[in-house]
Amino acid sequence: MASVRIREAEKGDCGHILRLIRELAEYEKLSEQVQISEEALRADGFGGNPFYHCLVAEVLPAPGEPQGPRVVGYGLYYFIYSTWKGRNVYLEDIYVTPECRGQGIGSEIIKKVAQVALDQGCSQFRLAVLDWNQRAMALYKALGAQDLTETEGWHAFRFEGEAMRKLAGK
Repeated sequence: MASVRIREAEKGDCGHILRLIRELAEYEKLSEQVQISEEALRADGFGGNPFYHCLVAEVLPAPGEPQGPRVVGYGLYYFIYSTWKGRNVYLEDIYVTPECRGQGIGSEIIKKVAQVALDQGCSQFRLAVLDWNQRAMALYKALGAQDLTETEGWHAFRFEGEAMRKLAGK
C-alpha cells in the first residue's frame, strides 16, 4: 500500500472534496441531488463560524515521483447536540475512491473523527448509512458502532424544499 496521510482539509482542497462528493452521489445513485458548489464549500467550511469540518485522505508520492499528493477520500463532519448526552459529532459523509478501498483508509478517517470527538468532549459519534450498503454497515459494526435502527428502532426524517417552506409559513 502507498503511504496515506489523513489531515484536516484546507480551502484549496474544496475542488477535490466536491469531486469526491459527486463520486459518492454517483455511487449512491443520487447524482441529481448534488447542488453544492466549490464556492459554497469554501464559504461554509472555512469562514469564521464553519458549518462543517472535513478530513481528507491523500496518497503521498513515492520518493522521486513527479506528481504531488493525490486526494482519494474524505470525511465531512459537524458538531450536534443531544439533550440527553450533550456534545456529539455527526459524520455526514465518508468516501474513499474505489481503487483505494480495502486498504484501511476509511477506517483511519473514522478513527480520526473519533479522536476529534473525544478531544472536543463529545459523548457520541453518529453517522447514517443507506440500507443497501452492507459493506459499510459491516465496517461500522466491526469498529464498534451500534445500529440504532436494529437496537432502538430509530427512523430518520427530513424536511426540505416546499415542505420546509410550507412548515415555516414562507
